[in-house]
Amino acid sequence: MMIVARNTVSLLFVFLMFFLLSLDANALPGFARQTGMPCSSCHVQSFGPNLTSIGRNFKLNGYTQTDGKNNNLIPLSGMIRGSFTHTQNGQPDGAADRFGKNDNATIDEAAIFLAGRLTSKIGAFVEGTYDGVENIGVLDNTDIRFADHADVAGQKLVFGMTANNNPTVSDLWNTTPVWGFPWSSSPLAPTQSAGTLIESLGSQVVGATAYMMLNNLLYVEAGGYTSLPKNVQRGIGAFDAEQARLNGGAPYWRVALQKDWSGHYGAIGSFGMHGNVNPQRLTGAGTDSYDDFGFDLTYQYLANPVHIYEFTATYIRENRNMNASAALGLADKLKSNLDTVRLRAGYTYLQTYGLNLFYGQTTGTADTVIYSFGDPISGSRTGNPNSQAFTAEASYTPFGKSTASTLGTLANLRLAVQYVHNFKFNGSVHNYDGFNRNAVNNDTLYFNAWLAF
Repeated sequence: MMIVARNTVSLLFVFLMFFLLSLDANALPGFARQTGMPCSSCHVQSFGPNLTSIGRNFKLNGYTQTDGKNNNLIPLSGMIRGSFTHTQNGQPDGAADRFGKNDNATIDEAAIFLAGRLTSKIGAFVEGTYDGVENIGVLDNTDIRFADHADVAGQKLVFGMTANNNPTVSDLWNTTPVWGFPWSSSPLAPTQSAGTLIESLGSQVVGATAYMMLNNLLYVEAGGYTSLPKNVQRGIGAFDAEQARLNGGAPYWRVALQKDWSGHYGAIGSFGMHGNVNPQRLTGAGTDSYDDFGFDLTYQYLANPVHIYEFTATYIRENRNMNASAALGLADKLKSNLDTVRLRAGYTYLQTYGLNLFYGQTTGTADTVIYSFGDPISGSRTGNPNSQAFTAEASYTPFGKSTASTLGTLANLRLAVQYVHNFKFNGSVHNYDGFNRNAVNNDTLYFNAWLAF
């Protein structure tokens, strides 16, 4: 297994060097080439999902902003991310199929994007991904937008519509599930079993929302989602036989207030959705009901690009009515809840060096069936969903600060090291799974190299 790991790392290194040395000015265009702006204009630390005010406005306006040049190019881009994962204790049956107990290297994912302006008022972000751990291809995050603007009674209004496949993928802020921290995490480390509905529907649904931004102050978005047919899910690599299926439509909403003043940026908002679901796709016993309510806060200091400071906070409350699951023997409690808290403090120096400190906590109603005992590592001895973890990540992004060079607009690289410490995991600190595994045994050291081109 270690030979496979070394070969994977070698292959990744060769791949990185090939692209960094061979790209020319007519290669795959991305957002930087389309707008004529460096990555640092739209992204904190010049890379990845974390957006500045300029980046949020670019997305709000449908990915259509250009510099007036090369507007006829097909907006194709690519991405590859490779990593190495070490956990404090190995996983006896392997971290995943085809992987060893510990110290695994892998290609996390490779992706092709149709991302950018399609017409003057329509843009897209469509991601097709190869998952190197699951060894499958999937239609990943997709957001196709129409956007326009108008003056209404002297008020500036941006309005639009989006068709997408994941609740919150259309969001402008990095506090909601799809784009929240961590920007990347190990696919080979144990993960807690509890999660909310709004976080679990990616690629399995299709939806449409309408949105508006009034005077660059008030943002409102509303729409709904429904599950894709089983055969469609299979065709795009998203089918999971045990995944809950939305029964009918699931309404989604988002409101936010934002203010940008003298280099300080602040936003506060709320989001949520309601969904009736068939547990494990089973019909005949009715449905379960989920109500998710989220609240979020963003602060960024952007006045001095040498030093950027950030703080974000997210709280999600999920109320559940488990009528169908209880009738089918898939839940112990008829009514339950789940509460998720996420806090992040970030610092970026010279748009190149980054440090993020993150705390995540999940608490909720104990249920010995939903959070069951019996599976080593993933099970819960107590039937309790409570988990707590702290994450520290340091990153380095050498490119993306200028459009004067090829690497400034057509290739960008992010190197990161991340450490996750688990205070509590699946309900307990010690022997949480009933097989003598402690929460700290899942502590993870994760190195990754992420190349966009």
